[in-house]
Amino acid sequence: MRSLLLMLSTTLSCLALDYPETRKTDVTETLHGIEVVDPYRWLEDDQAEETKAWVKQQNELTQSYLKSLPNRDEIRNRLTKVWEYERISIPEEKGGQWFYRYNSGLQNQSVIKVSDRLEDEGRVLLDPNTLSDDGTVSIGSTEVSNDGKLMIYLLSSGGSDWKEIRVMRVSDGKPLEDHLQWVKFSGVSWAKDDSGFFYNRYPQPAKGEELTGKTESPTLCFHRLGDPQSKDTELLHLPEHPRRLFGSGVSEDGRFLVISMSDPDSTNNRVWIKDLEKEGSEIQKLLDENDARYQFLGNEGARLFFLTDLDAPRYRVIEIDLKNPAPANWKELIAQRSEQLDGVSMAGGNFFCQWLRDARDVVTQHALDGKQVREIDLPGLCSVSGFRGDKDDDQTFYSVTSFTDPGAIYRLDIGTGESTLWRKPDTEFDGSAYETKQVFIESKDGTKVPAFITHKKGIKLDGSHRTILYGYGGFNINLGPSFSMARAVWLERGGVFVLANLRGGGEYGREWHLAGTRLRKQNVFDDAISVAEWLIKENYTTSSKLAIQGGSNGGLLVGACMTQRPDLFGAALPAVGVLDMLRFNQFTIGWAWETDYGRPEDAQEFKALYAYSPYHRLKPGTRYPATLVTTGDHDDRVVPAHSFKFAARLQEYQAKDAPPTLIRIAISAGHGAGTALTKVLDRVADEWAFLEANLK
Repeated sequence: MRSLLLMLSTTLSCLALDYPETRKTDVTETLHGIEVVDPYRWLEDDQAEETKAWVKQQNELTQSYLKSLPNRDEIRNRLTKVWEYERISIPEEKGGQWFYRYNSGLQNQSVIKVSDRLEDEGRVLLDPNTLSDDGTVSIGSTEVSNDGKLMIYLLSSGGSDWKEIRVMRVSDGKPLEDHLQWVKFSGVSWAKDDSGFFYNRYPQPAKGEELTGKTESPTLCFHRLGDPQSKDTELLHLPEHPRRLFGSGVSEDGRFLVISMSDPDSTNNRVWIKDLEKEGSEIQKLLDENDARYQFLGNEGARLFFLTDLDAPRYRVIEIDLKNPAPANWKELIAQRSEQLDGVSMAGGNFFCQWLRDARDVVTQHALDGKQVREIDLPGLCSVSGFRGDKDDDQTFYSVTSFTDPGAIYRLDIGTGESTLWRKPDTEFDGSAYETKQVFIESKDGTKVPAFITHKKGIKLDGSHRTILYGYGGFNINLGPSFSMARAVWLERGGVFVLANLRGGGEYGREWHLAGTRLRKQNVFDDAISVAEWLIKENYTTSSKLAIQGGSNGGLLVGACMTQRPDLFGAALPAVGVLDMLRFNQFTIGWAWETDYGRPEDAQEFKALYAYSPYHRLKPGTRYPATLVTTGDHDDRVVPAHSFKFAARLQEYQAKDAPPTLIRIAISAGHGAGTALTKVLDRVADEWAFLEANLK
């Protein structure tokens, strides 16, 4: 039977698919002296009936293929079984009550629970699963008032970045009348007296452009409870800088509103503050040189603590006294080390520093004068999160996870440093049967690139293993050991999973990040290609059994690698990818990515962008890997037009005897956050079945 299924799978993967005919138009532009043809630009109009018809035809073809794969249902069933386990977030205490997210196993969205005691089961405060029939309304961030009596929650529909703000009573779960709209990329922070909160809003977009129009000109507002949104106080609006992004937060003592803002052409940021204890006080431009990155950590009175890479590309912690704020008076509390200082949190009057030691986490505890108290004892190759709390807390919580262990949540006694287990999930997956090792691979220019390799223990390196190479490589974001139940099922089925820490990420600080940006973006693709070649050389896999996977900026990585080296991969999974590098800045928040990609309007940067732009790199008659492009119709971060145009041209140019080229367009889904679990299970089952059918 198994041989019959294998033969059927092979037959299906080689069948000539009858792709829907995609209309081509005569759109040609001369950009910096180069004639650029864009025949599928009409697909950028997601509201057009012709585009909707195209989406329907493509989905019908894709689903007919995927549902015919012999392993698809088996994989979906296994995913469902292993995903049915309790999941709990790190608890947060407010007003003597504990708040946390909880999923019983197969709920589309996790619920918010509240409990008087950590030992109690708690009650459901907010269940987003009741807000829609298909689980596509999700809760973004939440913020409980200082007295624990009210909770702000942000709602998203269909995966969109647009949020609505609501407020509810904690005692009985009843909503207040407050309802704020056109909120995006915003946190919320309560005033000290809980009379209202601070947030960001944007102008209401034109009808039909809600998911594609440029997102510009934010306004920082204060909303007083009980007032209509129209009466909100506008604290900061910069019409002369419509593309300046800013976020804000209130210090724990309620004294300062701290505003961080960034310009579209810089990786640095500014910090302005407002003294909320002084009625009518002006916003003070504390750090306005745009000379480095600064993250506010907390304060002791007028002493403000910041994480910064000023004169420290791998970051350090400094203190600025508002009584003497000149740079000459700043104090260095925690110096730069050889490892990247990836994050700092505060709890119990201590700093908790998260260092990246070759992309794996190490945590140290420090007093407020910077002196190290201890290093937290952690298991080997792992990632951690947590270590947050108020300055009077005597305990804090943190979670630990790895590639083969969904991890656990621990309670740390801040005074003694003793950790005790608080919650550990019970799963069907046995991680002890697998192993992870870290290797360092030489890239094209000699740079050593770290990669984690996870697989069943005792495998033979004979080139027989289906392998996924996953990467991101951008925006100073680091990737470390983390658990994914989707990947667990891939491992169970004999697959190898490889995570590469490419330049452009944040694994080694500012220099590592900048080495993969703008005119040096090709380094990112060279790093991934070098890792792929090494995996083949070391007999983990072969080209025909190697897949490359990534999402968003990682989707760009997949598109660039598969078009530059189509011979190197047997399959490609570009998800919600940035694939048209000449027009990425024309939609929603795309202009903000110019810090990493550069500007197509600049002649030199245009040349680099055009050279690797996946949509423009495609060549007629080339045999490209089996490709399953995935996107969501409500993705207003990376608009689906990127995926639409790339898939259309890939189907046109793919060699006649080549493997399938398909696009899977999720309905009522966005960039990924808040996606209903049923949709996640369907997508992963489709992806793994697609890979098993095409990696031969």
